[in-house]
Amino acid sequence: MNQLNPRQKEAVHYIDGPCLVLAGAGSGKTSVITRKIAYLIQQCELPARHIAALTFTNKAAREMKERVASLVRGPAAKGLTVSTFHNLGLNIIRREYKALGYKPGFSIFDAEDARSLLKELMLKDGEMDSDLLNRVQHQVSNWKNDLTTPEQAIAMAQSPGEQTIGMIYQRYNQALRAYNAVDFDDLILVPVELFQSQPEVLQRWQRKIRYLLVDEYQDTNSSQYLLVQLLIGNRGALTVVGDDDQSIYAWRGARPENMSLLKQDFPQLRVIKLEQNYRSTSRILRVANHLIAHNPHDFEKALWSEMGLGDPIRVVRCVNEDAEAERVATEILTDRLRLQRKFRDYAVLYRGNHQARLLEIKLQHHQIPYKISGGSSFFSKTEIKDAMAYLRLVVNPDDDNAFLRVINTPRRQIGTSTLEALGHYATERHISLYAAVDEVGFQGRVADKAHERLQRFVHWLGKVSDNCRGDAPVHAIREMLEDMDYEGWLHQNASTPKAAERRWENVNYLVEALQKTLERNEDDNQEGDVRIEDAIAKLVLRDLLERQEEEDLSDQVQLMTLHASKGLEFPHVYMVGMEEDLLPHRNSIEDGNIEEERRLTYVGITRAQRTLTMTLAGKRKQFGDISETTPSRFLEELPQEDVEYEGYGEHNPEKNKAKGEETLNSLLNMFD
Repeated sequence: MNQLNPRQKEAVHYIDGPCLVLAGAGSGKTSVITRKIAYLIQQCELPARHIAALTFTNKAAREMKERVASLVRGPAAKGLTVSTFHNLGLNIIRREYKALGYKPGFSIFDAEDARSLLKELMLKDGEMDSDLLNRVQHQVSNWKNDLTTPEQAIAMAQSPGEQTIGMIYQRYNQALRAYNAVDFDDLILVPVELFQSQPEVLQRWQRKIRYLLVDEYQDTNSSQYLLVQLLIGNRGALTVVGDDDQSIYAWRGARPENMSLLKQDFPQLRVIKLEQNYRSTSRILRVANHLIAHNPHDFEKALWSEMGLGDPIRVVRCVNEDAEAERVATEILTDRLRLQRKFRDYAVLYRGNHQARLLEIKLQHHQIPYKISGGSSFFSKTEIKDAMAYLRLVVNPDDDNAFLRVINTPRRQIGTSTLEALGHYATERHISLYAAVDEVGFQGRVADKAHERLQRFVHWLGKVSDNCRGDAPVHAIREMLEDMDYEGWLHQNASTPKAAERRWENVNYLVEALQKTLERNEDDNQEGDVRIEDAIAKLVLRDLLERQEEEDLSDQVQLMTLHASKGLEFPHVYMVGMEEDLLPHRNSIEDGNIEEERRLTYVGITRAQRTLTMTLAGKRKQFGDISETTPSRFLEELPQEDVEYEGYGEHNPEKNKAKGEETLNSLLNMFD
């Protein structure tokens, strides 16, 4: 506790009512949350099993758990809940599945599963072109996050198109229920609806969670805010930590106004500001404060630091985007040599992923190692998820989620109505979808042709499963892929033949990986199906481990979007593309959403610890045409006394000569 500053200590010790910790960038908010949990357990003698801390990413939850474990050792920490909102929601649904009318072992649809179901419904109803799939999925997600029911969505529709989306939303929810499934948004919505309709269930959870802490509160949406309110009730045993200036996820449903609502819903709210920054120089913070002051605020704060004034912020204008990427690459290379820095000390931040392509080419040309953050993992690829679902079903036919994923991949002309009927029957009988197909009671519920197609699928899968229990399980899997012509299906659905070939290569890589895993287990005396199951489990585990290894500290320049940079820090930061239509983004300008773009710029600035360079191109190629650009309005909003401009027509040969000599001297010193 001695390591905390006075404001941090106040935030840790205050437990007499609801508390909002307004935590600026780099102000040590995680220390406050973890030490407050320790304080509640050790000093207030509140059992850990009655404390819950919620955040938004598994990584943040993992880090918080590790920090608490170093402060509270042994059995005292037993039962503590540190999880994401969605994990808590999942646990509530698992515990209360009977009250909710679900079977045990309900399925969770990820974004891609949900997309496939919506596509099926839309194609079947013939009401919409599948090109509108993205819009429909986004709208349905927004309605769920805003607690809007399908009936309300239909009633509020202001056009035939909106009414149609509302009706698809209604059918989608009915299908999920029939499949004994929930989607990602339901993990919050379903517990909220349960608590609202069944007070005795809510009281049980209120008795369990007696103190609640929430991180990144500015990122909560309407349903998450209501979940917090319901769990807290009138007790006020709540600490939320957030920063309205770092709210950059409105497009994902986040509502920064939830922080202002706290003042209305909890009139006795104590607001504690953490304004001391432990990351950046005073100059960087001064620039950040000056920029964000252009946004309206319910809570005023100003970051400050004891790290010294630091270098001026540089704004470098280049002739075009090629020169901009070249400038960034060569500066990183020469600065590393001149000042003996590491490549990992540098981050290049941009508004959109497309900006990374040219940077990659330049970094490769100069042989600079780099890493792009936010790439998708091997196991998140559609074709791998399909293949894994088949493998899961082969070793466990009762896996309903896997069954639903593959039943029409490739298409087998089994419609959603047939699957809904199957889902309802399986729920009534408390059996799996696979087992329900062959029951006499189900036969009369669907058309003969539909039943015949279902039976053909399960009998075929049964044979595949039997073959996998033999001496050559991998051969059986290859035969299965051949039987259903999965390669042909990829070619039918890929944008180009090359894309289909690449996806088929991925499937073959997965099968080869399975073969290698099985070969390593050859000395085992287990049965074939267990060995296959074991091999599949190891593949999934390997993916998880690989994703954790991605967070390594190897010596590479970090490339990432401004959104992906939130929560991170780097000694030297480049923000590229400081132009109108890029930052702020054209869509935000058209939608009048400049405040969020300004917050995004603020997030980028506050990632920098020691130096910050902003770059822009005088000309940029867009949609095949080269056009003049306009500097970002945010550059004008910076305090000019803290900014140095380059590339605006000035010529300083002495400065260039001095810099050149310094680089040469550094190289000579290296050889010495």
